[in-house]
Amino acid sequence: MIDVLIIGAGPAGLSAAIYVERAGKSAVCLEALTVGGQIVNTPEIENYPGIKKTSGFEFSMALYEQATGLGAEIVYEKAVNIEEIPSADVDKNKTYKVTTESGKTFEARSVIIATGAKNRHLGISREEELLGKGISYCATCDGAFFKGKDVAVNGGGNTALEDALFLSNYCNKVYIIHRRDQFRGEPKNLEALKDKDNIEYVLDSTVVELRGDKALESVMVKNKKTEDVKEIPVSGLFIAIGQEPDNKDFSDFVSLDEKGYIVSDESCTINKSGIFVAGDCRTKKVRQLTTAASDGAVAALAACEYLG
Repeated sequence: MIDVLIIGAGPAGLSAAIYVERAGKSAVCLEALTVGGQIVNTPEIENYPGIKKTSGFEFSMALYEQATGLGAEIVYEKAVNIEEIPSADVDKNKTYKVTTESGKTFEARSVIIATGAKNRHLGISREEELLGKGISYCATCDGAFFKGKDVAVNGGGNTALEDALFLSNYCNKVYIIHRRDQFRGEPKNLEALKDKDNIEYVLDSTVVELRGDKALESVMVKNKKTEDVKEIPVSGLFIAIGQEPDNKDFSDFVSLDEKGYIVSDESCTINKSGIFVAGDCRTKKVRQLTTAASDGAVAALAACEYLG
């Protein structure tokens, strides 16, 4: 019987594991993909207190080594269901069974959901078909494959601007396609873009069609104000239009808001005793690395207090 089963091994999940183990309880993290979550793909982290600069990969590995060094276990399985197991003794807490995609089951006295968020897709024809053939959601992962070529970045936040800056060092030309006429990203990123002479802005526009036979060859872009449609020849399209929570597998067990986030406040508790939530998968205003780590600590301490 596991004391605290943590679904997700991103910054929130690993931070929770560290606090659980330090409290003398057992922690197991179920991770569907990669330790570190989305942050592992970030080339530079400069906003985490106490660390002047590091990469997302280095930060993730440090968290992983700290958690496992304390005794936490990482199991590479995707959790798809949570069930409540009532206790025959009314004076005892309930236990929970978590089932994974492969059919394995884990029983725990408490559960922390820290599934994070995943990249939002455009939702247009051939997007899935051309994934890995010109379509990418990670510039740092795939940017080197497009050295000397023309590419586009779709988005207007910090991720899109950082992707464009990164790609401008490798690619011949980088188009930034954004549905508004102003960016949401930080001013420092916009200033850095001004020094690049191989970046072109395509504003008030959305990608409406992907063209190419066996690989992406161009994107069709529609101006929202004029409704004009033009073709931009590119070998790669890096989609950076935000993220969405990865909670649908638990929609019949926990309460979600209209956007799919687990309903919770800063206490990281939900409407079920023994179940807690941490990180980008819950309702909150600020989703940053620091708040994910903070959630992990809060949820872990709440779980340990619940266990007694």
